This record gives sequence, structure tokens and C-alpha cells, in this order.
Amino acid sequence: MAFERTVRIAPSILSVDFARLGEQVEEAEAAGAGCIHIDVMDGQFVPQITFGPVVVEAIRDRVDIPLEIHVMTLQPERHIEHLSEAGANRIIVHAEACPHAHRVVQQIKDAGLEAGLAINPATPLSATEEVLADVDQLLVMTVNPGYGGQSFIDSMLGKIGRARKMIDEYAPDVVLEVDGGVKADNAKAAADAGATLLVAGSAVFNHAHSVADSMSALFRAIASE
Repeated sequence: MAFERTVRIAPSILSVDFARLGEQVEEAEAAGAGCIHIDVMDGQFVPQITFGPVVVEAIRDRVDIPLEIHVMTLQPERHIEHLSEAGANRIIVHAEACPHAHRVVQQIKDAGLEAGLAINPATPLSATEEVLADVDQLLVMTVNPGYGGQSFIDSMLGKIGRARKMIDEYAPDVVLEVDGGVKADNAKAAADAGATLLVAGSAVFNHAHSVADSMSALFRAIASE
């Protein structure tokens, strides 16, 4: 039975056409995006190097919806101030990169932002239990982070379901987000498992369909019986 919850989509700019960055994030906003998802990678915590505050600032000038920054770096606390100044609304850090997660979460909140905590596929949910009540969002990775366009790890559906139960029991206001390989053919399964925010990169930004059509396909899939 599907969960009776509103499910939003967070387009990830990891797959955007960078020659049309501003235009495409505007198209995503117009198509009903709940927020724009921006991956900050350092080439150490994950293999790639991606974006920084300059890109965040550029996108902030083009859309009114929230910007959530997924910080996949070592020592993520070093980037909080600059990302906040650039226009971030939410910063998500990885439990694996934060031996003092409470402290980092508080730093994010002290900057006036929402705080999220992410975990990789092999990291148990228990790594989030002690800080769950302090965050605004829990992000369950459904691929190993570092590259766009990867395939959704189907075994993570059970983990999403367990995360839903944990949130409902201990911190019902926390948003459950899923990131990695989300497409029209698995978005409903992730939503039915309990996710309320789905990160989608190549499923939104691609050469086969417009942003509006791609977003519509995801919303239709989520709403299907």
C-alpha cells in the first residue's frame, strides 16, 4: 500500500547542460521542483570535483525555490559559512565524514540553515539515530556517491522503509530523501517505501526530453496505481 504523503522532486544539477545552467534550473522550478540539489564534491571523500559557492550563488540569482547543498567532502564544516553566504537554504553532510556530527549540524543551524544528514548505501541507519532528532532531513543514498547516471541499488528499498519507520517513531518532522539513480521506473517504489523527497539528475536533465516533460514523467510515475 502506498504511503499517503506528498512527494517532491529535487532536480540535481550534476546532470545539467552547463551551457544552459540558469535556463534549465528555471525550467525545473517552473515544472514543479521542490528545490534544486547541488552536489559539492572534493575529489577526496568521493572521486569527482564539482561545484562550489560560485555556482550556488549563480543559481540563487535564477530561482526562488530552496537550494539544498549536498556536501560530499572531508571536513564539510569548512564550507558551511561560504555556502550560506552564497544562498544555500539547506546543507546536507555525510555521517561518514563527520565524526562530530552533532557539532556540524549545530554549525549549520547556527548559520540559519536547515541541516541534513546523509548516509552511503553500506552505512547502517544506526549511524544516524543519535542525531536524528536534531536534523531537518535524512538522506539515504541509493548509489555509491561520486558519479551521476548510476543505477539505483534495489536493495536500498528495504533501508528506505526502515528509515521511514525510524523517522515516524523518533522524529516525524524529518524529511526522508533518496538520492541516486531515481528514474520514472523506480520513483514510485522509493515513494511507496516512504521517501518524500526524490533527487533526480539525468531523469530530469537529459537530451531526450525537455525538463518539463521529464518532470511530468516522474510525477506521473509517483502518482500511478
